[in-house]
Amino acid sequence: MDTAAVLDVFRQSGALLEGHFILSSGRRSPVFLQKALVFSQPDKSEALCKALADKVRAAFGEIDVVAGPAVGGIIPGYEIARHLGARAIFAERQDGKLTFRRGFSIAPGEKVLIAEDIVTTGLSFRETVEALEGLPGDVVGGACVIDRSNGKADVGCELIALASVDFPDYAPDDLPADLAELEAVKPGSRGLA
Repeated sequence: MDTAAVLDVFRQSGALLEGHFILSSGRRSPVFLQKALVFSQPDKSEALCKALADKVRAAFGEIDVVAGPAVGGIIPGYEIARHLGARAIFAERQDGKLTFRRGFSIAPGEKVLIAEDIVTTGLSFRETVEALEGLPGDVVGGACVIDRSNGKADVGCELIALASVDFPDYAPDDLPADLAELEAVKPGSRGLA
């Protein structure tokens, strides 16, 4: 599955939105990927994550544990783990920091893959890498359905993406005139109460 096919899945799901969006990073973009609309459909989630699991296996070999950040890494992490024959765990925020709770553990020597839905700045990925540093096991790399940074984000490990795109994004005080004319909306989840 290539980038065009992945974006077609998002279009078919009504998940490739155009307008003026406030991204989780605070930056602004004329394009937003409402991945929840895709991941609410098991057939689409399975197709995307199976294709990504195939790329992961080719790049990293066998994986024991797939770990992702809540909320964005839960569904793709589970689906990728299912196709890899691995366990799926997730980190969640506690006192402002990602941590693995709920009895999740990693044994020494287990190969760990970090999974996420979409990477923009890499912040959630880096926070997941940091949360894993306190646990045994070896992080072999990461995987995402869409790398919105087109390879520019620092995620703290090697990253395999099913699709890479280069949608424009801007600082809020440096918007092009046509984008500045549109009302800004924040459809993402980070920072919501």
